[in-house]
Amino acid sequence: MSRRSSRRFSIVLFEEFELLDVAGPLEILSKVEGWDTELLSPDGRPVGASQGVRFEVDGSYAQKSGDVLVIPGGLGTRTLAHDEEFLRNLTSMANGASVLMSVCTGSALLAAAGLLEGYKATSNKRAFAWATGFGCDIDWRKSARWVHDRDRWTSSGVSAGTDMAAAFVAAECGVDVAREVASAIELRLNLDADEDPFAV
Repeated sequence: MSRRSSRRFSIVLFEEFELLDVAGPLEILSKVEGWDTELLSPDGRPVGASQGVRFEVDGSYAQKSGDVLVIPGGLGTRTLAHDEEFLRNLTSMANGASVLMSVCTGSALLAAAGLLEGYKATSNKRAFAWATGFGCDIDWRKSARWVHDRDRWTSSGVSAGTDMAAAFVAAECGVDVAREVASAIELRLNLDADEDPFAV
């Protein structure tokens, strides 16, 4: 499919990440010609989703080479939000990225690492009270399918990450390319971030 930008996405995996938080955006992003993805784990070894599926990865956190950092949510975020080593690694990876994206409670990890200060953001609505307990000076949006604020993209829960990824394609490559990608996977394209049926 045609493209207007070149991007490499580094997707940060950890034990008990949410499968669809990764698989949905990965499906979208992989459809754009010239865009590339890599899956990373703490030590470059396979890592397991909450659903019991284990993923082979392309490298360790230290080997990140992408310019867009993608952080999923999942049960694993509950401990990682308090894990100083992980948060240091996340900050290090973020420093080399031009765009940060999170899906679901991945935004809690960004917030805990101090990477959402001064930004608008959202998170999983069922875990909203927990996720918004991290960070300072963050404008948390209760009603938003996703939030795009400058170089930060954060989505609501699970499937919202797929919508956000499609919106990112539209922003980078144009609406026609986003429509083409959505049609290829039979996705109903939603480019309205305010259309949030799960708002709290």
